[in-house]
Amino acid sequence: MTVKISNKIVGYRVKKADAETPNEHQAPVQAETKPVEMNEYIERPDFLLGTTYKIKPPVAEHAMYITINDILLNEGTDHESRQPYEVFINSKSMEHFQWVIALTRVISAVFRKGGDVTFLVEELRSVYDPNGGYFKKGGVFMPSLVAEIGAVIEKHLKAIGLLESDELSETTKRILAEKRAEFEASQDKATNDDTGSDYPANATMCGKCNTKAVIVMDGCATCLSCGDSKCG
Repeated sequence: MTVKISNKIVGYRVKKADAETPNEHQAPVQAETKPVEMNEYIERPDFLLGTTYKIKPPVAEHAMYITINDILLNEGTDHESRQPYEVFINSKSMEHFQWVIALTRVISAVFRKGGDVTFLVEELRSVYDPNGGYFKKGGVFMPSLVAEIGAVIEKHLKAIGLLESDELSETTKRILAEKRAEFEASQDKATNDDTGSDYPANATMCGKCNTKAVIVMDGCATCLSCGDSKCG
């Protein structure tokens, strides 16, 4: 559009567009960094956090040492997390050498793949030995040696926060201790058996925690280990 100027021009000024002028006091916008998640392309660092667990199953001549190494992701940020990276199983016994090495490599590969690795616990603990399982110290039944390895992994995942701990409350522990004391007072003092159980000798197997710790009092079957109760 053309505008005719009828008056005499006595001066001029150039006006700058505000939209095109950046605010000098405005802080630059930084792109939010996406937290690193566990994946198979993460290279193994020179330093890993490791925890070693010792088990002595009666089906093996020597003790077994299970070491689980963890990697620390997003260290120093709000997204910092500890993830399992690899597992090693060592023993003097060479009887189970081949399948133990194969198992550690498969489990380590699953750890490095990332995602939800907690499914390993249920898969390993569901393995049953055709020759029968065994009781470990404390009266806990293990259906196989592989299942006990799964129990160790479960313990580790709870320790680093990937699985919720099912530890009993102080109130529940007190109630179970009172029930146990009352039950033992009404029974003859039991002698220790071959299983080395921490519970009464005539206790039966708990279907929930696989511990030989179920007693019956006043028609109510109660597990002294996990607190599971079925009253009749």
